[in-house]
Amino acid sequence: MTTKPRVTRYRLRAGAPLAPPALEAARSVADADTEAGATETEAEQRQAGTAVAMRPVQQWLAEDEAGPADATRPATQASASGGSFADIEDEIDRIRQEGLSGRQLRMARRVAQKQGLEVSSDYDAVRQLRARGVDPFQRSNIIELVVPRQQDDEAGMTPRVQLPSTVPDPDRSLPSTERADPGASAERRASEIGRIQRDLAKRRRRRMALLCLRLALFVLLPTVLAGYYFFAVATPMYATRSEFVIQQAEPQSGPGLGGLFQGTSMATQQDSITVQSYLTSRAAMVRLDEEEGFKEVFSDPAIDPLQRLPRPATNEAAYDLYQDHVKISYDPTEGIVKMEVIAPDPETSQRFSEALLGYAEEQVDQLTARLRTDQMQGARESYETAEARRAEALANWLRIQQEVQQIDPVGETAARTSQISALETQRQQLQLELQTRLAVRRPNEAQVNSLRSQIAGIEALISDLRREMTEASEQGASLAARNTELRLAEENYGFQTLLVQQALQQMEAAQIEANRQVRYLSLGVEPVAPDEPTYPKALENTALAFLIFSGIYLMLSLTVSILREQVSG
Repeated sequence: MTTKPRVTRYRLRAGAPLAPPALEAARSVADADTEAGATETEAEQRQAGTAVAMRPVQQWLAEDEAGPADATRPATQASASGGSFADIEDEIDRIRQEGLSGRQLRMARRVAQKQGLEVSSDYDAVRQLRARGVDPFQRSNIIELVVPRQQDDEAGMTPRVQLPSTVPDPDRSLPSTERADPGASAERRASEIGRIQRDLAKRRRRRMALLCLRLALFVLLPTVLAGYYFFAVATPMYATRSEFVIQQAEPQSGPGLGGLFQGTSMATQQDSITVQSYLTSRAAMVRLDEEEGFKEVFSDPAIDPLQRLPRPATNEAAYDLYQDHVKISYDPTEGIVKMEVIAPDPETSQRFSEALLGYAEEQVDQLTARLRTDQMQGARESYETAEARRAEALANWLRIQQEVQQIDPVGETAARTSQISALETQRQQLQLELQTRLAVRRPNEAQVNSLRSQIAGIEALISDLRREMTEASEQGASLAARNTELRLAEENYGFQTLLVQQALQQMEAAQIEANRQVRYLSLGVEPVAPDEPTYPKALENTALAFLIFSGIYLMLSLTVSILREQVSG
């Protein structure tokens, strides 16, 4: 950023002549420097030169500040001082060349006013005061009169040097302020203005030439090189595009918010992202190289050097090239995975694409294989354990049955109990019949004895049956205890059979759930080999290179300008 130099403004009275062309030249110099984008240091140097060039203009304005009514003052003062007008002008010019400061000139005007002198300018005040022998720049002699100059010359004193003094600059030729010959002064000023304008035009042409040179070196030349590479050197590449989606078996709608995402792309989003990460990983690249020869294809000498792998190629170099030639993207809204595989020929591109799709399908199946295996393994182990327990319970039950020689202890007990009940009923009938026979006067002894013998036999049979039910067996255990053991073995077998049925149901449910956890890959767009090269896109890439180099040059130019301004400030 360049600060525009300020030009001192002067107030002219009505009827006063306009400022000389030097003032306009100074202003045009400042404006031209600002438009050309000069740096702040150059602007300050030129502003200093402009101030030097404007000093005669300020003197001209100070001399003509009195207006046309005071035009006769120089002649009057020349006659009063005893000199001609040309001598006065020469003396004023010599005073100007002393390089007096503004403070000294103001001090001389104040001293002249106190002395009652009529002056036309500050330099005229210095001239008249020196003519009277007054030094306006010595504080002790501001009001008092000093020794006349003649006395100083007689005393042999050297005149005092007035500082600061001007240093002549041979490179600068400023317009003159002499008014003796108005035509010559105007021509001189016009020539100086013309020279300044030619210098500005030359400076502009030089800056424009440098700008064009920088643009050619840093923008046009790299763009031309990039375009030559894309149009003439780059090897044509063929891209095979395919799209697939990961799906799962339709599960049952679960309760709560979990069932809201079932059947949508959100249900398989994690699997899709996992497959995308696997296809863009080094593992997929290494497997593709081992099975399809990825490095060998891109190490062909027919490929241009920028896209060719060096021999022997490292895995890191091959992986960098793999990332540039295998592009995979995932659309979360639709759940579609898009894949683009680039190769030097269309058949290789299609072959690589089909191989990567196979890797993706295996990866999808592997994602849920462990979950399905764990679910089925737990259910199968539970079923096998229940089946083993049931078989053990059945073997124990058969062993106890063989020991007691009974198939059904409950049935045996019930049969014996029913036999005892039947025998007791029969005994009661016989006892009633015996009482009936004995109720007559002369009972038949033979019939009575027969009934008594039958009742005794039935009682003996009932006693035997009851004794068999309560007495211990040959092994030392009672029939009731053996029946109880057999009963427990039977109940244990029934319980183990129920557990086997439950385990079987769990295994069937786990099998159904495992089938629901299966993921499979569905192709939406199958890979088809292209018949024309897809890359490089020469025109688009060249335009992009031009924009990139232009942006880099613009950023560097702004950075250098800011740093230069900060350093110069």
